[in-house]
Amino acid sequence: MIPVFEPVIGEEEISNVVAALRKGELSGTFGHFLESFEREFAQYCGCRYGVAVTNGTTALQLAVAAAGIGPGDEVLVSASTNIATALAVVHNRAIPVPVDSEEETWNLNLDLIESLITPQTRAIIPVHLFGHPVDMDRLSALARKHRLVVIEDCAESHGATCRGRMTGSFGEMSCFSFYANKVITTGEGGMVLTNDEKLAERLRLLRNLGFTTPRFRHEVAAHNFRMTGYQAAMGLSQLHRIDHILAEKRRVASTYHAYLDGTPGLQLPVERDWAHNVYWMYAVVLTSDFNMTRDELANRLKVEGIDTRTFFCPMNQQPCLQAIHGFRSDPCPVADRIWETGLYLPSTYTLRDDTIHFIATTIKRLGETR
Repeated sequence: MIPVFEPVIGEEEISNVVAALRKGELSGTFGHFLESFEREFAQYCGCRYGVAVTNGTTALQLAVAAAGIGPGDEVLVSASTNIATALAVVHNRAIPVPVDSEEETWNLNLDLIESLITPQTRAIIPVHLFGHPVDMDRLSALARKHRLVVIEDCAESHGATCRGRMTGSFGEMSCFSFYANKVITTGEGGMVLTNDEKLAERLRLLRNLGFTTPRFRHEVAAHNFRMTGYQAAMGLSQLHRIDHILAEKRRVASTYHAYLDGTPGLQLPVERDWAHNVYWMYAVVLTSDFNMTRDELANRLKVEGIDTRTFFCPMNQQPCLQAIHGFRSDPCPVADRIWETGLYLPSTYTLRDDTIHFIATTIKRLGETR
């Protein structure tokens, strides 16, 4: 079976993790590797401060908490995203408000933002879906106009840019995931970036159980969201070769493009002229011209030894969100449609061209027959 993704771990990662273990850099409260990873990743993304945490979900939860968002507040979120984006709002007892997707990038539709803002709206969390950036210049202008906090969800967009500027450098805070299938990985793990020193201090306080002086007297009900030292050691090694990883991801995407372009019934991912797409996953959407449904294609591909994944179930359809008092289940027809018709293909950056050719020609063959 050709998997959707396989993490690629090299000798440098192994050496760094072993070195961290030998130095006793186990917990997330001290150590050279943790501080270096936070500093270097923040610098890579064009930010001053990095706060490493247990995963991308807790990064989002921490950022929402640090922004002072709480009960009764509303937060606009991309409708098409992993549930983690909305759960970060829910776990701070606020209300997520889904924003429908646009047709081509599948990111949240900025034309809809102002119609969804109410006096309770405090923030917006745009998701750079599958590695294509949201138009953060336009979103930032809308946020300034309506005094909204911007928390970027960059779980899938390490290294992507909007008009030459890195995703993660636009909002008051930005959140990254280092899960096993992300652009760079620490196994689990995440990070919050910011340019605000006070926010960075608040994030570190909330990450580490609210420890102050005296040590065991706590002013805030915080969390233990610390990343371990040996995870940071692995992340640092991955970061050192991120340019190679991103170049190979774009090679994979361009090869898929070359083989799939012009296939009837297949909408391929785009790259706006102001954007640099890192193609975290190579995603496609089936239209009515394709000769079978998305689920039929996925099942047929699995028989051929090719694994796939569907797009995300949109936030407006999530039962756990619909049960929240005050949740506004506004229609999100584009997000609904791509949930039913979209899937992403094997996207490990070490995929050989002949493997991509096999996947693409199999899709085209299946699209021509029943």
